[in-house]
Amino acid sequence: MQKASLRRALACTFLSLVATAVSAQDIQERTLKFGHLNNADHPVSFGVKRFAELLAGKSGGKLKVQEFPASQLGNELQQQSALQGGVQEMSAPATTSLAGIVKEFGLVDFPFAVSSFAQADALLDGPLGQALIAKLPEKGLVALGYWDLGFRNVTNSKRPITKPEDLDGLKIRVIPNPVFLDTFKAFKANPVPMPFAELYGALEAKAVDGQENPFAVILSNKFFEVNKFVSATNHVYAANIVLVSKKFWDKLSATEKKIMNEAANEARGYQRQVSRAAAQKAVGELQAKGMQYNELSAEQQERMRQIARPVTDKFSASYEPAIVKLYNDELARVRK
Repeated sequence: MQKASLRRALACTFLSLVATAVSAQDIQERTLKFGHLNNADHPVSFGVKRFAELLAGKSGGKLKVQEFPASQLGNELQQQSALQGGVQEMSAPATTSLAGIVKEFGLVDFPFAVSSFAQADALLDGPLGQALIAKLPEKGLVALGYWDLGFRNVTNSKRPITKPEDLDGLKIRVIPNPVFLDTFKAFKANPVPMPFAELYGALEAKAVDGQENPFAVILSNKFFEVNKFVSATNHVYAANIVLVSKKFWDKLSATEKKIMNEAANEARGYQRQVSRAAAQKAVGELQAKGMQYNELSAEQQERMRQIARPVTDKFSASYEPAIVKLYNDELARVRK
């Protein structure tokens, strides 16, 4: 009996060693260029660094990440093209930038859709987020999940925004995205689509009066130097999406893909936590830098929601009906 047990144990050990050896052979030495728009002190950068640590640990140091922050590899659309062409391995843009190739990503940009981080996470990590991700491979991209960017808020150099009418006539830089353009037109602002890398210079030169971004982005990019007023409009929840070039992805072994997914999933929770803590802290820091901060009353937020409703109705009618139904069903679920 003891001999049989010993043989079984030796056989298991041998199989385990073989599996480990095969697994190690499945992982090649690779360096992944990971580009994004944010500065190295921004929560997106912290997410990239954590992903890099996890990936290196899980691959025995064979899969390395080289980070290129602050638009070093170009703006969102330039990096998107680089991923599609296979000359860049990864990026983490706002989901907004994908609406040009998969228009249903515009659903994520619908104003006043979710009112809490819990609702946002449930919406993106659930069936809707996965249905949107499933549309990307045919466009040359693979997504490994969603990171937090935060609720977007308006800054400007003219006045506090306490009600929808305060946006009337303001030149506000927006992401080049149809939902954002129409939303700010509904508030009678003058939305100006512009790449993020050009924004600070445009604010400084007074080419635009203001912009809208999460608090951590406003702080990290020193917009307090060129805008006096920051208003907690919380008009839309913004997420980043972790993208991989499909041309690169298709070269990976099953083991490498598994490691990539595991590292991305583990980095996600950390990145969201860091991002939300940074947003909370950023408000006080922006005030300390001289910005005048104000919140909107629930009544004025509801007024803004009603003004923006025709925009969501218009775009919903132009998207794939099955995805729109899923979006509405999921919204009802997460709002409960």
